[in-house]
Amino acid sequence: MVLGSVTAQKLGIVSVADELRVRIGTDWFAVIGILNPVAAASGLDRGAMIGIGAAETYIVGASLAPERIYVRTQEGAVDIVRSVLPPTVNPQTPEEVETTRPSDALAAENAASTALTSLFLGLGAVALLVGGIGIANVMVIAVIERRSEIGLRRALGATRAHVRRQFLTEAILLAGAGGVVGVGLGAAVTAIYASTKHWKIVVPPIALGGGVVAALAIGAIAGLYPAARAARLPPTEALRGN
Repeated sequence: MVLGSVTAQKLGIVSVADELRVRIGTDWFAVIGILNPVAAASGLDRGAMIGIGAAETYIVGASLAPERIYVRTQEGAVDIVRSVLPPTVNPQTPEEVETTRPSDALAAENAASTALTSLFLGLGAVALLVGGIGIANVMVIAVIERRSEIGLRRALGATRAHVRRQFLTEAILLAGAGGVVGVGLGAAVTAIYASTKHWKIVVPPIALGGGVVAALAIGAIAGLYPAARAARLPPTEALRGN
């Protein structure tokens, strides 16, 4: 018997060196091989394959008429092979033979996955843009409301670079806090959804770190203008208050 990759995993078989046996009905079959994962034919991954002679001998009532035939061919010969398969498999009634190309389904699946990835990236970019605009607005309002503080600092000897650095740091910290909260919520939602579907929870560390780094970068960019505006305020004008 040759086991599919998923079948072997379910049975806990990782090697055929120990001459393991699997029982079907009342008969035991020696496992002589394990297939590598076959992406184009997932049914093989979940199957157990025996020879026609063994099926005739041991499987009572087994139908020996093939219901499905898998053929692997070169990419350039797919159309030719597809045209000759029906008359080759069933010369009497070739119209009853249906030929499909599993790789077409894989290509469609990859295209859908790429489209969804692009959609999520676009949504993430929009979210970052909105967040950056929000941080810029908050910091501009903070500059307006804290003119007295800025003037006092300048009067006590703070340079424009000091003021600029202060507001830029505040913008980065604000964005970093939002990034940490957002990444945490995203990871939590992912874990909860995967748990409800009984999937393995996988949250790549690069996604967690990348989210925080992107938020910090957006915060730094959004804080440039408010920081520069605060640094340009003359001390005498800033001390007048709001």
